[in-house]
Amino acid sequence: MSRSRARIRLAAAAGLALSLVLTGCLQDPNPRGGGGSGGDFVAQGGTTDGDKVVTIFGAFGGDEAVGFRDSLVEFTNRTGIAVEYNNSTDFTTLIKARVRSGDTPDIAIYPQPGGLAEQAAERQIQPIDTFLDYDTINSTLIPGFLDAARINGRVYGAPMRMAVKSIVWYPESYEATGLPTEFKSVQEMQQVAAQIKDGGTTPWCVGFESGAATGWPGTDWIEELVLRMWGPDVYDQWTKHKIPFNDERIVAAFEEMEKLLLTDGMSFGGRKGILATAFGNAMDPAFQTPPSCYWMRQGNFVSGMFPKDIQANLDTAVGTTVFPPYEGGFAGQPILGGGDIAALFNGDDPDAIEVMKFLTSDQFGAEWAKKGGWLSPHRTFDQSNYPDETTRRIAEMASNADVFRYDGSDLMPNAVGGGTFWSGMVDFTSGQKSAQDVADAIENSWPES
Repeated sequence: MSRSRARIRLAAAAGLALSLVLTGCLQDPNPRGGGGSGGDFVAQGGTTDGDKVVTIFGAFGGDEAVGFRDSLVEFTNRTGIAVEYNNSTDFTTLIKARVRSGDTPDIAIYPQPGGLAEQAAERQIQPIDTFLDYDTINSTLIPGFLDAARINGRVYGAPMRMAVKSIVWYPESYEATGLPTEFKSVQEMQQVAAQIKDGGTTPWCVGFESGAATGWPGTDWIEELVLRMWGPDVYDQWTKHKIPFNDERIVAAFEEMEKLLLTDGMSFGGRKGILATAFGNAMDPAFQTPPSCYWMRQGNFVSGMFPKDIQANLDTAVGTTVFPPYEGGFAGQPILGGGDIAALFNGDDPDAIEVMKFLTSDQFGAEWAKKGGWLSPHRTFDQSNYPDETTRRIAEMASNADVFRYDGSDLMPNAVGGGTFWSGMVDFTSGQKSAQDVADAIENSWPES
């Protein structure tokens, strides 16, 4: 271990225990009693108040929109409140335009927290502590989820759907090897990976290709490692740029990824193969006979990209395990993921408030869950609603987590999180630039505040 790595480990160790104690235990910093629209201001957007019609604008369409609407039928029958949902794939641009023109919906559902933070800073969105019981909802959510919508100590949105990224997938054939399917640490995985490699099979199935977005799957690897090696406090400082992108701890996470994936024989196809393989096809070689690789780290959504015969027999064709903690790092099991966050633009409308209460509760989503492709962010959601054992296992992984953190690149300015971070992962994976060089370049690209 280098002196710098040793030094930053010692510096981090002192804060690990305190970090774990605090994570998931934060109470509402601005309690308002819940249930009313009081507080220091009321968001004045939205449509007509009290007319039993609530408008919602979001990004998801197709089958997801069908599942969403089906999950509101019983609510409408019970309350008499009709919900009109409209969507656009250009949600991020259009919601900004609608805010500027004064044509906001009653509720918006954000696929990423950045836009919500922008509108909250402009006092367009109602803080949730003015109409939800903050401590109650926080107690049922996976710990840390509300932090994605926390701006200057106050929370302006609550999740209504979850994505889980910290999943390691493996084919049925891996179980026949007799090697472990659960791991206590990243280091233990590395030891098992060495055994797989010595046996003549590549451990990791990896693909970073995604058209114009090539490189984004690599950002998830860095985020997983920063969260595990240094904990949620450092992770938050990094994504908010309270420490520079080229902080030595972040550089250390790049170096750890290189050790895991980019050394000879660790990833199928090597560096070139990673960049040439579409992320949705990365695991295809694992389903060959004999398999060419075994493990893939990717989100729950990727199961819909597996070959049709695998999807038809998902519970028997694949297994899943959680991406483990890092020995000597954060003293707990973190989960990296994402989610759709509901925000209230109309703080005067009792109907919109009732819809928000339902959307963000553990009672929402049973109908959507049964159709597949939807996960509740609540630990207390009835998991029998999920259509298969694989989905239930993934939901249980998240429920057992000590802390949840939102995808870091989605929290960063788009010029970085959807730009130089992506391209930096390409440069790093290809070997064109070192960890330090990539981190320096991304730091230099960070927009001035």
